[in-house]
Formats: sequence, C-alpha cells, structure tokens
Amino acid sequence: MSTTYPQISPKVLKGGIALIDPDSGRVARVIALQYNPETLSRTLQAQAAGAESGGDRSQALRLKGPPIESYKLDAEIDAVDQLDDGEDIVRQWGILPQLASLEMLVYPTSAQLREHHAAAGRGELQIAPVEAPLALFIWSTKRVVPVRVTDFSVTEEFFDTQLNPIRAKVSLGMRVLSVSDLGYDHRGGALYLRYQKEKERLAGLHPDSAPAALGIREIPT
Repeated sequence: MSTTYPQISPKVLKGGIALIDPDSGRVARVIALQYNPETLSRTLQAQAAGAESGGDRSQALRLKGPPIESYKLDAEIDAVDQLDDGEDIVRQWGILPQLASLEMLVYPTSAQLREHHAAAGRGELQIAPVEAPLALFIWSTKRVVPVRVTDFSVTEEFFDTQLNPIRAKVSLGMRVLSVSDLGYDHRGGALYLRYQKEKERLAGLHPDSAPAALGIREIPT
C-alpha cells in the first residue's frame, strides 16, 4: 500500500510599498502588488569625487557617498478573479481603488493642499513644501529600502460596462533615498544603513575567485 502526501506549494511573498510616519514610525499604509513583476531593473550611479575634481589625481579613488540607486518595475493589476468571486468593491469600481492607492504615492493629500493654500493666504513666509510619508520599497526581508517615487505611468486595457478599468499595467520608477539624502539622524537614513549593511553581509557570503579564473597566475600589486 502506497501512501501519497499532498504537495504543498511554497508561499510566494509579494513585493510592495509601505508608507510610514518618519517621526513616529507609525505604519500608515501597506500596498502589496497583486502580481509580482517578472523583472525588476536596478541602476547604480557611482558618486565619485574625481568626477568633479577637475582631474585632481588625489581624488581618483574617492567616493563622496553611496551610489544613486534606482528601481524600475512593471506590474499588472487584473480584476477578473475578483469579478468571478462577486466582490462588491470590484464590481462597483473595477480596479480604480488599487490604482488610486498607488497613484497617491505621488500626491499630497487634499487637506495638505488646503492648509498650504490657507497659509499662503495668511501671508506666511517661507512656507515649506508639503511633506509626504516615508515610502519603503519592500522586496523580501533582505531588501527594505526608503525610496521616492520618481515616475509613474498606467496603461488601462479593459473596462466594464461603467467604464471602470478591470485590467491595467503600471510602470513604477523609484529612487533610493540614502543617508546623503536623509541624513544619519532621520528614520529613513537608519533604514537605508540597514539596507546597505545587508548588502555588505551578502557580498561577504560570495567566495573569492582564484586569479586563475581570470587567466593570470596572480594579481599584480
């Protein structure tokens, strides 16, 4: 008699963005992507001191700070399954709530806009720009990093009878905020340092290659 065990599929983590209050650390919102994108693009631009030193040779190997790092992803949002399940919100609004939650990443609130306008009307000088919550891009426990959304585009593809979108593709660009942007005393600066330390730890796990792998007997010194 053979015994078979049901196959248990591993739980797939979702990427997403969390919004927190930079002062208190209170979590204001967590936005999980419905489907993880198939690709995640990253670019790193080194902040070399020599680039602005006018050819000063003493600066050739110096770094001013962490690189400027950016993320780019394309995610899909689809309401077909929810419509089949008869979910009320999706039936009434399609995927507009999901899109709006992502779009609000680049909006000040209407209350902030009204207050800003009222302050200007009172003649207050040096009115500071509206401050947004601190956004954290979360891609597994190993990559939790403060970001600023730099570009956002949506392509809506299908609509219900009320012209609510029921499928869309979202393109999201984000710039990592490092200690150069936030400072060391800011909550986001501390989170960035933790992010960089995790990179350093992972780099230490990768074994060094022998010079022979590069086609030479030894590294010239």
